[in-house]
Amino acid sequence: MDLILLLKAVILGVVEGLTEFLPISSTGHLILVGDLLDFNDERGKAFEVIIQFGAILAVCWEFRQKLIKVASSVLTSPNSRRFVVNLLIASAPAMGLGFLFGKHIKAVLFAPIPVAMAFIVGALIIFWAERRQEKINAAKSYIQSVDDLSYLDAFKVGLAQCAALIPGTSRSGATIIGGMLFGLPRTVATEFSFFMAIPVIGGATAYELLKLWKNPVTISADYSVAIAVGFIAAFISAFVCVRWLIHYVAHHNFIPFAWYRIAFGLLVLITSFSVSGLIAWSH
Repeated sequence: MDLILLLKAVILGVVEGLTEFLPISSTGHLILVGDLLDFNDERGKAFEVIIQFGAILAVCWEFRQKLIKVASSVLTSPNSRRFVVNLLIASAPAMGLGFLFGKHIKAVLFAPIPVAMAFIVGALIIFWAERRQEKINAAKSYIQSVDDLSYLDAFKVGLAQCAALIPGTSRSGATIIGGMLFGLPRTVATEFSFFMAIPVIGGATAYELLKLWKNPVTISADYSVAIAVGFIAAFISAFVCVRWLIHYVAHHNFIPFAWYRIAFGLLVLITSFSVSGLIAWSH
């Protein structure tokens, strides 16, 4: 048993679970941490996508009552049908662009320096969105839950999610902050972001598994165990994070996350261009 590999799997699983639903970019963190752990080859990239499904299962478990209600009444309830259609509408833009340009984006932008720059730019957008939040909220005070969203609201948030194709931007950050800029209350934008993750990340995982099936990577027994360990770590940490974030957004804004993004982005940039060679980021 390769204990070092298992340790890397646990670290990456926890990083994935803690960052997937916060506006700080799970993909960006996984790229950076994977780079530090020398776990950024083809197997490592496949591993990162697969363990994301563990985080999605945590969302499904947390909102299981809502999902079961929708699934059982989608044929009879207009609210349930609108909820499902809204998820499809919101997911379509990013999934379409990802299918068309995902390979090019990975080749150009999946590296520490572009991620660090996206961290900082995303922080500035969070500052801007929070300053506008009170004025925007007054325009759509009738929206109190995800069931109140119109098809147009869902489409707008779906367009905002497209920004998350740039690693370091954050899928949850793009959808939550985008939703806020389009007039959604912070709590509604956050909850809808949770639900949007199910088809988007679920689809990404299925696509990655299909690629592995068509072009199999040599996977040892240790690597298979590492996937399972990372999956479980992602599930547990994501479940804790989702529970915490639901309570957090009811009383706080996202400004602390913006400062974190700036600090983390600057740290990566400084160490990237440092002559000391403290951290050897790949380029």
